[in-house]
Amino acid sequence: MSTHSDGSAGQQPDDDEIGREQEYVSMLYGRLDDMREQAAQRLTEQLRTTGGTLQARSQRDSSVRMYAEQVEQFSAVENGLCFGRLDGADGARHYIGRIGIFDTGGDFDPLLMDWRAPAARPFYLATAANPQGMRRRRHLRTRQRKVTGLNDEVLDIATASPTAHEELTGEASLLAALNAGRTGRMRDIVETIQVEQDRIIRADLPGVLVVQGGPGTGKTAVALHRAAYLLYTHRRELSTRGVLLVGPNATFLRYISQVLPTLAETGVLLRTPGDLFPGVSARRAEPARTAALKGRTVMTEVLAAAVRDRQWVPDEPLEIEVERETLLLDPATVREARERVRRTGRPHNLARALFDVEIVHALADQVAEQIGADPLGGENLLSEADRAEIRRELREEPGVRAALDELWPVLTPQRLLADLYACTDRIAVAAPMLTDDERALLHREPGGGWTPADVPLLDEAAELLGEDERAAAARRERIRASQREYAEGVLEIWRGSRSIDVEDEADGGEILGVTDLLDADRLLERQEEADRLTTAQRAAADRSWAFGHVIVDEAQELSPMAWRLLMRRCPSRSMTIVGDVAQTGALAGTPSWADALEPYVAQRWRLEELTVSYRTPAEIMAVAADVLTGIDPALRPPRSVRATGVPPWDRAVAAGALADELVAATAREAAGLADGRLGVIVPQGRADELAAAVVAALPEAAVGEQPELESRVVVLTVDQAKGLEFDSVLVVDPDGIVAESPRGRSDLYVALTRATQRLGILRPTR
Repeated sequence: MSTHSDGSAGQQPDDDEIGREQEYVSMLYGRLDDMREQAAQRLTEQLRTTGGTLQARSQRDSSVRMYAEQVEQFSAVENGLCFGRLDGADGARHYIGRIGIFDTGGDFDPLLMDWRAPAARPFYLATAANPQGMRRRRHLRTRQRKVTGLNDEVLDIATASPTAHEELTGEASLLAALNAGRTGRMRDIVETIQVEQDRIIRADLPGVLVVQGGPGTGKTAVALHRAAYLLYTHRRELSTRGVLLVGPNATFLRYISQVLPTLAETGVLLRTPGDLFPGVSARRAEPARTAALKGRTVMTEVLAAAVRDRQWVPDEPLEIEVERETLLLDPATVREARERVRRTGRPHNLARALFDVEIVHALADQVAEQIGADPLGGENLLSEADRAEIRRELREEPGVRAALDELWPVLTPQRLLADLYACTDRIAVAAPMLTDDERALLHREPGGGWTPADVPLLDEAAELLGEDERAAAARRERIRASQREYAEGVLEIWRGSRSIDVEDEADGGEILGVTDLLDADRLLERQEEADRLTTAQRAAADRSWAFGHVIVDEAQELSPMAWRLLMRRCPSRSMTIVGDVAQTGALAGTPSWADALEPYVAQRWRLEELTVSYRTPAEIMAVAADVLTGIDPALRPPRSVRATGVPPWDRAVAAGALADELVAATAREAAGLADGRLGVIVPQGRADELAAAVVAALPEAAVGEQPELESRVVVLTVDQAKGLEFDSVLVVDPDGIVAESPRGRSDLYVALTRATQRLGILRPTR
């Protein structure tokens, strides 16, 4: 049971006790001191003596390398290393922290236990009813390197308080974290993980785990901490294949970007759905109906037909100029060659070599007939060697190459899709199964960039087209040749700047220069080793990379085509899917987890639910619950763990005065925030207008496609607000938000549940 500042349960720690904890936590953060003074001095001295040459020595000294890794971890952990203590019934004490620290001078006794270690689990699971061998749990609250308070939970059932929340652990610390002002960046919840969250975080790695939870239940935090836990528990397996975490938009990824580094994990690749095709960052906006169409699996048929359409058969014989001669390639020959190649089942670009063989052979037969015919009517006078030479020469002819490129072009996914969108005739040929209106949605002029809905189509096109490994190898060799040439130039400059004929005064020998020890290839190898990419970097650049685990947040927004892409990225089907189908806003989004997953894993997926809302106060959840009923009467909102005593307000204003009222309300709400953040959520169609009004009055307000979340006031749309939270929220024109989309009620449900403290609604009269 919690010991609050008034000592309502158990015994309140005195100032001396806080001082002792202060000394311990400070030592852990700053000096890696042992609980025992002698070990502390020894470890401190080792770090002090190696610190100046840590980087240099770490390459050859395994003990120093370990210290270097620790220093790198400490630099990432800004919130303090130690946040808790467990007192066992046997008198043993265990300090719990963001990373593990051991006494490297002795028997590697633990100084600080990593929160992910199995032995640390009672810190999150122990209750008075089930103390798991523990007598007391202590939560340490810190600011920078100072302890600002302690909260004890006595796990002896004889002293348990009957008024405490039985389902909560670390109640006082949890409520303190929930009531703290937002900073514009998500914080880790490692100090306050609850039992239902811990069960999901530590779930087994294999298979597809779906985490369904309403607003404020900590889905995102659970997903991030699960990534850290899996990397800790399955380091060997996942460090080579990597972990991919997909979030709904770039603003969201910036919001969560500091969580994993504070948990000492920096190897997770964070991407939006628009960034999952290497070389493409899709940010272009498009109508919701167009995005919904592109998300349907019918687009696989459209793209396959678009590829077949590029395997062209001319209506008339094709004239090919070859050394002042004209060869005719008739349509029947091309059609027969195309059908033979198609029957091999190879992807388009990989099949091009076979098509070339068919056509060149047909043209070579024409040439052989012209120059090798027997005047007396006998057999052709050319030998097989002569015919092979003709074929070789034809392959080098520019006219032949141009004809092959026209009949069976080598395509990139970008070119295929851009050509398709730009030409109504190509769309008509590729999409006869679509209606005229749907085909019109696909048409757009070239340029302007890609949309997030295009990315799964680019990936699908890449599968259909394939990549010729010979061409890829040739590109790599050209790059390496260029780098080798550069290395030779560097060595040549060195030769010109130093003389190797200088004699050593001591022994008359020659001074060796760099060029005596290195040639261009060895210099290049050393540079390649220095430039070696991390697992995440290599995975980001490789479309065919197979991740060890994939985590998807706000997964309900994914279209069927996006699911196809993600399943290619994770052939092992080791995935954590996080979302809430009640919050699905995208027209092509997920109606149910079964619909999304069973085409790929059948019944082999498991569901976990988060039922407690930690973020959203009861007063706000009551308002959101009415909207949820309108979405589906069978849905139930999560249960809030707290009430603020501040009811939401709902004000009707004249439509023409909405902008002025918004400015006034924003100023009032912002003035009432001590150190928190205010989110102003507006309809997509009025975002520019209303944002301009707010910025005119409050220049510090953040607006735009990727608003800066650390600003005190942020104006954004529902799509931008997904996954975010603010101390106070103003929802502007809720009816307008509902009217903008067939799933507008889900969008409004999202908007109403972003606040941790206060909610206001401005409703223009129509």
